[in-house]
Amino acid sequence: MPSQIIQWFPGHMAKTRRLITENLADVDLVLELLDARIPASSRNPEIERLCANKPTITLLNKASLADPSASSAWVSYYRNATTRALLCDCITGDGLGQIMPAVRELLAEKLERYAQKGMQGRRLKAMVVGIPNVGKSSLINRLAGRSRAKVENRPGVTRDKQWVTTTIGLDLLDMPGVLWPKFDDQLTGENLALTGAIKDDILDIETLGVLLCRRLRALYPDLLCARYKLTQTDLQTCPDDAELFLLIGRKRGFLISGGEIDTERTANMLLDEFRAAKIGRITLDRPTRKEG
Repeated sequence: MPSQIIQWFPGHMAKTRRLITENLADVDLVLELLDARIPASSRNPEIERLCANKPTITLLNKASLADPSASSAWVSYYRNATTRALLCDCITGDGLGQIMPAVRELLAEKLERYAQKGMQGRRLKAMVVGIPNVGKSSLINRLAGRSRAKVENRPGVTRDKQWVTTTIGLDLLDMPGVLWPKFDDQLTGENLALTGAIKDDILDIETLGVLLCRRLRALYPDLLCARYKLTQTDLQTCPDDAELFLLIGRKRGFLISGGEIDTERTANMLLDEFRAAKIGRITLDRPTRKEG
């Protein structure tokens, strides 16, 4: 599966890199959106490098789908002298009220200089960055108070930069969301596929379903058992993750002629229920070190 993922990525990273570089001097800070379920895997290292010298607010979006204890750890992980991390939901607007207080905290010295020059009303500018399908357009529309950016629940909708005026005194520059051309590890590609950052139709859906079973058996066995009426004995006695996947399909009654399991239906069900948090609030990434 990872090789499929790597081969799919479009060669748009160079364009996004150029847009960021050309416009970074025109903004006061960066709003970086991550998926709270996979904060490490959804962080494009190239964008991180390009924006390293700008004050940054890292928005852990879709926080209502993520494990609260893991989210708390990630908020602490990302906080440093020039970065703040906030939990939010760009669809409902939860947590977005924290943005401007964080902006004022990060830009306190610049705002003081503006005040001394009689420029208290000067509007601030922020660049919005993030991978596809992480919620940038939803964030912009919520802050603008109207639909300004195109929103679809699929990756790769925003194609070019656009400026949007918001109701909170912050002008936003939306950058196209692009994945990077090569992953440092297989886990990153798997996590992006499981959360839908990569289009499902270019991957084998059954492979993803089995992969999800493996991850949930390791990270959230109790939630897995509760949702699919499994026992700990079931988890222990299934010889491999493929057998566990089939057992879940059997438990749900997803059978076709001859008593075989409908594997496509089972896989789609598992992914849909994971992405909608019906299995529970799940985070696939854990912070392993404190950033320098």
